[in-house]
Formats: sequence, structure tokens, C-alpha cells
Amino acid sequence: MRFAMDAYRTDFGRSIDAMLEDSDVPGISRALAAGDPAPLRTLWKSLSDSGITGLLVDVEFDGSDAEPLDMVVALERLGKWAVPGPVVESLVAIPTLLRGIGTVDPNIRSEWLRGLGSGQLIATLAFEEQIPYAVDPAISDVILSVRAGVVSTATVSSVHDSIDRARKLGEVAADGAVEFTGDCRAASAATDLAATLGCAAQLLGAGQSMLDRSADYVKSRRQFGRVIGTFQAIKHQLADVMIGLELARPLLYNAALSVAADSPTAQRDVSAAKIACGDAAYRSSRAALQVHGAIGYTSEYDLSLWITKVRALRSAWGTQAMHRRRVLEAL
Repeated sequence: MRFAMDAYRTDFGRSIDAMLEDSDVPGISRALAAGDPAPLRTLWKSLSDSGITGLLVDVEFDGSDAEPLDMVVALERLGKWAVPGPVVESLVAIPTLLRGIGTVDPNIRSEWLRGLGSGQLIATLAFEEQIPYAVDPAISDVILSVRAGVVSTATVSSVHDSIDRARKLGEVAADGAVEFTGDCRAASAATDLAATLGCAAQLLGAGQSMLDRSADYVKSRRQFGRVIGTFQAIKHQLADVMIGLELARPLLYNAALSVAADSPTAQRDVSAAKIACGDAAYRSSRAALQVHGAIGYTSEYDLSLWITKVRALRSAWGTQAMHRRRVLEAL
């Protein structure tokens, strides 16, 4: 079996790259870290114009009702450019959750889905034990709490810093202002799968970006009178990173196909993808830091944005240990 993107999805990915390349994403991340959400709001509008915010929103609410593989393509590119904000939560988790459950007031569900699809709303949530904190609640228009199968709007009690300076973590409590009915547990399970898949895609994109940056850097940095890219140790290290990323990619695509087909092995496949993408991205971040040297530690250098984001995302939507346990239980 050959896992390769068709021309449509390849072109979709390239169009996202072209849009984000001109958006100064590092500057947006630094502005958000400094407490200014305006540049992120502008970027979110660009994501909407590209059809990204409405990928998992139903057509009846002006979305695309796209397949999981389309979502993976988009989230991989957002990870590649280190787009800040509650990306997985707003673009994947909450649309999936709202599609699977009813609400006391159907008009609210419709309003939220249309807002998410159009990019007018940014949303976040705290989800059971997977993500006990809501990501970036200060810039989110809708905050939800999912606890023991009960879904409700929530309020923020306190906010904490993350290792990723552009990523804030809020402690939330359900306020009951809007409560959801229907099969919340089934919707929560679907949300877990979709969001974990999206997080894995972000990690793969970030890992690939750091490898590309490292490969470019070692071609210009000189040490002991030679370009360091000619050192055998550097070549082997970056080759190991590339192998890890290339082995993770088909696992990610297979997981997307499993989710689309509602396969009985979908949870196992998604967990395997999260493990592989998380480990590959982390290895890429360590190699990038080593080949760049001390400059990689500095917040002024863009590489630090990717390194800290990978550290944050690797434990988001389930730790590596939890996903390894899921895979073992499924064998």
C-alpha cells in the first residue's frame, strides 16, 4: 500500500503554505505571548478565507464537511508554521463535539458552528483528563467543559503559563449557562479521536519544519574551518530525524483513513500515530537545538517557537505513556 496525497490535497497544502509564508507567524506568536491577540484574529480570518476553519463544520452551517485526511493536511501545515492559538480545540475538537450532540437551544449550536466555520468565533475546551486546562481561554469566544460525559459552557478561574510562551492554560469550571443533551459520551469519544489526530498532524508538521531549518543551517555554519553539514555525525543525526518523520507519516495517514471509515481499530491507529509523530517531532527538536548551538535557546531566535510548541503539544491530548497503553491494550 502506498500512502501518498492526491493532487487536490497536495495543492491544498501548498496553498496553505503560501498563505502562512506571507503572514509573519513568528511575529503573531510573539504578539500573543505579549498579550496582544489582534494579529492572531487577523490570521484566523485568513484561515477562514482559505476554508480551514470550516473543514469539520457541516455544509448546512456553511462548512466543508471535509474528511479527516483533509484536516490532517491542514493541521500538518499549521504545525509546520507553528501557528499559535487553540488550533486543535477550535478547528477540530469543538466542531466534532457539536456535530455529535444536541443542545437545549438548537439556535446556539447553529450560531456556534457558523461562527467557527466563518472564523468569527475562536473556541477552546477542557476535556476530561486529556487536557485538564483550556488552551488560550483569554482569546476564545466560547469555552466548554467536558467532564464525565457532561458538556457545558465554562468560566475561567485562573490562567497559567505554558512552556510555549504563546500558549496560556486556563483552569475552568462548568457554569451550566448552556448545557448539552444527547449521546455526549459517544460525541466525546469521537472528539478525542479527531483532536488527537489533529495534534499528531501538528507535531509532524513542526518536526518537519525543524528538520528543514536544521538542514539549511548546517549548510552555512562553519566550525574548525569547515561547513558543519559535512561532518559525519551531523549527517547521521539529521538522517535519523528524517527516518523518524518518514515512518510517522504513513501512520498518521492510516489513522485518518481509519477514523473516516469508523474502523474498530481507529483508537489504536490514532494513538500509534500520536506516539510516532510526537517522538519524531521531539527528536527533531533535540537535533535542531544541538546543531544550532546556544542560539537555539534564545527566545529571539525563531527556532525556539517550534521547540517549545513541540514540548507543549507532545503531552496535549494524551501523554505518550497513555497512548502506548492504549496500543498495548488493543493488541
